[in-house]
Amino acid sequence: MQQAAPELDDLHALRADVYRLLARLLREPPDANLLAWLADLEVEDDVSPLAAPWRGLAETASHSRPEPLAREHFRHLVGVIQGEVTPYASWYRNGELMDQSLVALRHDLKALGIERDEQTRDPEDHLAALCETMALLIEAGSPSEARFFMTHLAPWAATCLTDLAGVESAFYSGVGRLGRAFIDREEALLAREAAQEPVRLMEP
Repeated sequence: MQQAAPELDDLHALRADVYRLLARLLREPPDANLLAWLADLEVEDDVSPLAAPWRGLAETASHSRPEPLAREHFRHLVGVIQGEVTPYASWYRNGELMDQSLVALRHDLKALGIERDEQTRDPEDHLAALCETMALLIEAGSPSEARFFMTHLAPWAATCLTDLAGVESAFYSGVGRLGRAFIDREEALLAREAAQEPVRLMEP
């Protein structure tokens, strides 16, 4: 009998949802339904570092259409050879695609029992794939969640998202600002937990 996944509290469920949203927006342009959902977001008026980026993205989504965003996504994150931002761990950590960071990541994904989706052409170190992996680990209550983040996301994801925040597109700049604020909060949350993690993942 397969053991049921642990029930998530509100904080962990929200974290998994944000990771999945970032993965979706980084991997492919939003459709009309997702833009409408983003535009209708009600953000609490508080001093949280995430509040302003959420409001900014919601406001931008309300004035955006799928067709122009598809072109902007291609220009910023895909490109004919590569986009203005190259959202791969190997690129940011090693200066080359398909390099040491990807090898280390594949080792750790295998140890965690996580397999690459055969339908995607992107290597596993694409930032969207890493966000999806974090969502899986959170939802599974994995004890390796914090160490995985500190090993494979913390060294480079914030820099990549800062670069995305600097593109000309208001929408994708907003995605970058939200992602950067979220990753900063995740690092503050997980750094201490990772230091106590007994299972050491492979450093690239």
